[in-house]
Amino acid sequence: MKDTVISARLISWRHLRLTLFYDSQVGEIKPLLVYDDSGRKVPLSLVKGNSTSSLSVFEFALPDDFELGHPAFLEIPSLGRVPVDVSEAASFEGFDERFSYTGELGAIYGKQATRFCLFAPLACSVIVMIAKRGEERYELFPMDRIEGGAYEAVLKGDYEGARYTYLVNNSGAVARCLDPYGFSSSANGRESYVVDLCRARTKKKHAGLPVLQGYTDAVIYELSVRDMSIHPGSGIKHKGKFLGLAEPSTKTKKGLPSGLDYIKSLGVTHVQILPMYDFATVDELHPEKSYNWGYDPAQYFVPEGSYATDPDDPYCRLRECQQMVDSFHEEGIRVVMDVVYNHVYSWESSNFEKVVPGYYFRHRRNGRMASTSGCGDDLASERPMVRRLIVDSAMHWIDFYDVDGFRFDLMGIIDCETLNRIRALALSRKKDFMVYGEGWNMGGEVDFPLGHMGNCRLIPGYAHFNDRFREAAKGVLFGDESKKPLLMHCIAGSCAEFNAVPLFPSADYSVNYVECHDNGTLYDYIRRLRPSLGEEAALKACALGLALVLFSYGIPFIHAGQEIGGSKKGVENSYNSPDEINRFDYDLLDAREWMYRFAARAIALRKKKRFFHHYDARCIYNLVDIQDRSGAIYLTDNDQNAVAPDAKLEMYFNVEPIDVHVNIGQGAVLLLDSTGEGERPLGEGKATVPALSPYLIAY
Repeated sequence: MKDTVISARLISWRHLRLTLFYDSQVGEIKPLLVYDDSGRKVPLSLVKGNSTSSLSVFEFALPDDFELGHPAFLEIPSLGRVPVDVSEAASFEGFDERFSYTGELGAIYGKQATRFCLFAPLACSVIVMIAKRGEERYELFPMDRIEGGAYEAVLKGDYEGARYTYLVNNSGAVARCLDPYGFSSSANGRESYVVDLCRARTKKKHAGLPVLQGYTDAVIYELSVRDMSIHPGSGIKHKGKFLGLAEPSTKTKKGLPSGLDYIKSLGVTHVQILPMYDFATVDELHPEKSYNWGYDPAQYFVPEGSYATDPDDPYCRLRECQQMVDSFHEEGIRVVMDVVYNHVYSWESSNFEKVVPGYYFRHRRNGRMASTSGCGDDLASERPMVRRLIVDSAMHWIDFYDVDGFRFDLMGIIDCETLNRIRALALSRKKDFMVYGEGWNMGGEVDFPLGHMGNCRLIPGYAHFNDRFREAAKGVLFGDESKKPLLMHCIAGSCAEFNAVPLFPSADYSVNYVECHDNGTLYDYIRRLRPSLGEEAALKACALGLALVLFSYGIPFIHAGQEIGGSKKGVENSYNSPDEINRFDYDLLDAREWMYRFAARAIALRKKKRFFHHYDARCIYNLVDIQDRSGAIYLTDNDQNAVAPDAKLEMYFNVEPIDVHVNIGQGAVLLLDSTGEGERPLGEGKATVPALSPYLIAY
């Protein structure tokens, strides 16, 4: 075996580790650290060494801190040179204080010149590789290292529409990378584009959005761009595209509204759109060949190309995404963007790891990658430049695309400071901006607070998906009587002392739901777990589940298709199932028009009556009474406001498969029953609450 150097690795600011094979006695090793760009040679002193029969490991000390940003080698007499691997430096003490850039990042376009800036503190060189619009030939421009570990190059001339990537040299290995701050890219993320955001901006036509006093004014409708528009019976031209949800006057086969008009007709205040920035596992040139919800992010500033009519046009995806948001705004509907700032599709292939190895992803104490989400390795949101990227991305979607809220996927992995910073900046732009997410406590070896429900008081203004509500409501709808007391607690906002310890300080922290994209549908569960119910009774139970969501205190959340008893054919986690499983079924809408009418009536009632907008825990505790009456959940709310149109509200949720008979007082007005008809007066005396139905009365 020849004497061979395996590696020279920087293990602290002043220590290098040399590892080598040897076949004979090597003798005293006296390496030099060489900064190749200047020719400077630094002598090292041996700290310790250890040898086996064929392997030696030596640790050497430097007289001064190692200087990042230079091509560096360890020069060993008689053995030659080996590049110094600095990939561990991002974990060194003080790294974040030394390397943090505050200037503008990305490709900053100007007609006379474009400035490129990339944060790459471990790199010894960076080159921007660029081809002007309409040209196949690439030019290479070395970038200068500037303060904070960033590199920049200012290219004179008009580079609008140019394709570019970065060639980043980390420890002698050169990687070709997209721009983490790129605003657009070619199909499937081959290259980034230089874009003029002024040219890309579409004209806003809407005059304004309805006033939103608080979170409990919202009715959220979750959908996917693709799912909501791709059904053959949708009447939509641009199926599976941003433009598909911008089309007006589309109809089902029966003539009911579809797409944008259908969502408007429901009366919801917000649409929550599944990830619409660039994700990895759908071929943007052939989207019909694969499916994914989009929780596998690739580029945080770039809209998803499979939703654009031309993913290779640098402006197409930007403009069409804006057109979709504008179209919702024109109809008075706000847009919440589902954001995945907790992980990416693959850390190994991500541009983050290529640009700054070991920096963007969280590590456990043993040095291994942290993957608490189970979906990929956790982004280290607590690190300054990771936090900055997340915040900058979020603000770009507000400033350029005009979104009105964020729903955070697996929010319990993101640190509280990052979340608080996003909310503060969002509110400085829009006073009624909504922020909420999955506040599950995922654990993790960290010494700073994360955004889970247990820390809800540390992230004020953030609402949380209430899994307590979900499980209690589904349990009761599946026939589990033992869950009824907990459901009563959840109906009262999960914030007051009704049957359980409060989960939240107020009801506007609670996102109430029984179905969302990543659960099996309520209809499928009921058919599987309560087979004794016939089809008609199962659909009534689905409508009752919707009523529980809409008429509980908190924020109602509806998954698209839930309102018509949608099915995924028993598939629970359909993230990569075909369109036939995930799409909104417009033929089913035609067949179950009564459920659609019931949903629209119930949503209108929710928005109209002030009872449902209470959120203060003390108010709910003092004004609300909830109990079991003849098998039905019975709730009363006495409104003390002298000018309120109704003084008292009574709600019955008959969760039993048999009718329940109740007493009605004088002056009662029926607001809603299972027929979904309009308000009508009731005579004093007995009334029947049909099986598996809501019954709402006002006085």
